[in-house]
Amino acid sequence: MSTEPKRASEWTIHGERVLDDTRRAVLSIADVELPDGVRFEQYVLRIPGAAMVIVLDDEERVLMMWRHRFIVDRWVWELPGGYLDPAEDPMTCAAREVEEETGWRPRSMEKLVTFQPMVGTIDQENVVFLARGADFTGSAPDINEAERIGWIPLADIQQHMDDGSIVGAGSVSGLLAVQLLKAQGKL
Repeated sequence: MSTEPKRASEWTIHGERVLDDTRRAVLSIADVELPDGVRFEQYVLRIPGAAMVIVLDDEERVLMMWRHRFIVDRWVWELPGGYLDPAEDPMTCAAREVEEETGWRPRSMEKLVTFQPMVGTIDQENVVFLARGADFTGSAPDINEAERIGWIPLADIQQHMDDGSIVGAGSVSGLLAVQLLKAQGKL
């Protein structure tokens, strides 16, 4: 609990009622009061953290998965990654997910960016790592995860975002961070 004094623009939470509590999500309704006294109910979704990886090879291509997302009913390119198990180190999770989902084992990894995908409703920390290079393990990609695996040139990433084939918050956030590093000459 914070001991700092409340700021004038801070919202007050009078309570939170859990509607559903599962292994992968807690859905609740919060009783919220705005600084001007207006009260309302706000849905809140709390989800375990996630970790994903941008695997970049020597030719500046990114390892991505072509998969169908039923919620938006679209085929999209996404970075490999997944939910953190309780108390799991995000880098360990990220490396494990890349290997399980793609059959590639990332080499050196560094934290790239951390973000919350929808801070007004969802509490889920996401961590994106950058791996420089990967070794093929000989394992086939998990059919439940992706139809196919592809190495997408970094130069083509913006076009995929523009045409709607890369739309996930983790993929977009991480890839934009890599593009910024490249533009700054730090890649």
